[in-house]
Amino acid sequence: MSLIRQIWILLLVTLFVAFIGSFVVWMVSSQEYLETQLRLKNADNAQALALSLSQQKADMTLIEVVVSAQFDTGFYQKIQFTDPSGRKTIEHVNPSHASITHAPAWFVKILPIKSIPGTAEVTDGWRVLGSVEIISHTGFAYDQLWSGSIQTASLLLLLAFLSGAVAWQGVKQIRKPLKAVIGQANALMERRFITVSEPSTPDLANVTNAMNAMVVRLKASFDDQATQVEQLRRQAHCDALTGLSRRDHFMAHLQSVLFSEDGPSTGILYLIRVVDLGGINRSLGYRQADDLLKNLAASMNELTQNMSHVYLGRLNGGDFAIFLSDNGQENDASTLHVDHVSDMIKRLFAKHASLGQAVVGATRWLRGFSVSQVMVAADIALAKAESQGKFAAVMSDSNLPQTLAVGEDEWRKRLEFALQHERLRLVQYPVLDANGKLVHQECPMRIQWVNDGEYASAAQWLHMAKRCGLLAKIDEQALRLALAGIQADGIPRGVNLSATSLQDVDFLHCLDEILQSHSKEAKMLWLEVSEEAALMHFDCVKRLCEKFRPIGVKVGLEHAGEHLARIEALFESGLDYIKLDGAMIQGLSDDSDRMAFVSASVRMMHNLGLQVFAEGVSNEKDLLALWQCGADGATGPAVKLAFS
Repeated sequence: MSLIRQIWILLLVTLFVAFIGSFVVWMVSSQEYLETQLRLKNADNAQALALSLSQQKADMTLIEVVVSAQFDTGFYQKIQFTDPSGRKTIEHVNPSHASITHAPAWFVKILPIKSIPGTAEVTDGWRVLGSVEIISHTGFAYDQLWSGSIQTASLLLLLAFLSGAVAWQGVKQIRKPLKAVIGQANALMERRFITVSEPSTPDLANVTNAMNAMVVRLKASFDDQATQVEQLRRQAHCDALTGLSRRDHFMAHLQSVLFSEDGPSTGILYLIRVVDLGGINRSLGYRQADDLLKNLAASMNELTQNMSHVYLGRLNGGDFAIFLSDNGQENDASTLHVDHVSDMIKRLFAKHASLGQAVVGATRWLRGFSVSQVMVAADIALAKAESQGKFAAVMSDSNLPQTLAVGEDEWRKRLEFALQHERLRLVQYPVLDANGKLVHQECPMRIQWVNDGEYASAAQWLHMAKRCGLLAKIDEQALRLALAGIQADGIPRGVNLSATSLQDVDFLHCLDEILQSHSKEAKMLWLEVSEEAALMHFDCVKRLCEKFRPIGVKVGLEHAGEHLARIEALFESGLDYIKLDGAMIQGLSDDSDRMAFVSASVRMMHNLGLQVFAEGVSNEKDLLALWQCGADGATGPAVKLAFS
């Protein structure tokens, strides 16, 4: 029971006890007062009647007339005249009071009023003629007590209402800082760090100050940990001089993209070589040569700063790389020509009056190509550029496959055909923990857009589906297929949602209806959003978590790793887990710096209440290193081999 509810119960019980106590005390005192008044009235009336009877000279006829007149003109229950021998000679009785009172019978029964008789002697000089006894009727006393009780109860109820209003205001003032502290605690559970203003109440102020101090310490601890993780990431992945990706990490990223289920399908790899770096070092000095390399890295960043799906790396001393994706449509890779890269280098060398030179080689890559296949083609283009002379740029010959060369209308027809004829299916890749226990099935979508054709992965149709405005429909079908699979075998499943779908209000409404109608299966559903999409559309991810986590749906990030230490606000959305990108894991067992980064990232995520999984683990040694880092689960070829 909440503290506010306990306070309300205490106040209500106190008011109720005070009301009942006050009412009972008033009733008892009023009852005693009326009985006293009746006793005094009876005594006075008896004395007055006795005096009147004493003047009748012992004439019993006159005495009876006077007694009858007294009884008829007053409201008496009984008047009795007794002779000296104790014999009742005159008696008038009216036992019933119901006819002269408006008080309910139950009220009369609960609060009986006693009318104590008044007696007096009747004399004739020194001779005693007898005694008279008078008992007044209690009906009017009951009327007065009944009307008084109604008035008193009404007044006490009014006072109780006013007291309750005052108490409500008091509790409201207490509730404000309590609600603030509760909100602060809930924010901590949601991995948000907020402080609240100090209330005027000393006890609550102490609690608030303690909570604020704890939040500040936790926030500082998280910031320190995030900074440390970012430093470890740079140490593990980045070249110390230029800040670009190191060769091993760049190659791991290249391999991850080339074999990604839902990544880009095509793009361009640019290789940039500073010719005769050793000679530049000798002629300019190591410091100026290093400055030249840093300026070249800065120019590469500036050239690609407004582009998406771009990755920069320094492969060795004077060799640099730009990895771009165009997803089979007009995009970044198609807008950045090889000559643009060459012109950028010319301007750089001219600006710094350097005597050195550089060349550019480029090749178009396709999903499914091997890393060596792409690198060999780029190296051949680079060698041709070197043979052509200073600042030459060469693009190797390559053609897009026919499936990527078709127009938008044809793509739309193919995708709508697949949706209409339900030629969609989910494939399953198990996510297992360190003991080989299934966490959930990772379920990417496959689409067959031609009769008897293969079911193609998302890399071949995802971005054209986005361009055709069909992503929301495809995501809806993926969700329905996953829920149907859960209903059939009870195995948790995870599906990916695109950022485009999350921005679609109609899709979110449809998603809500589907999950509400499958409340049991929703508790075993894992929804995933890419790290890049979540960064660009934070509000959408937060809305997704707030809406569906309460019904048991788990929400997480996939392809995560590059921005873990720079997206602390993202964790405020209420995520349940993250999946580290395969590029983070490749070569983990042989790279102590990378292992330190992954370990620190896992610890930071666990401190935030998030589970950590790894995707695309292809090496068994990397898998063992991943368990040593504390990961909660993994998926990939090595996972299947390890637990088969």
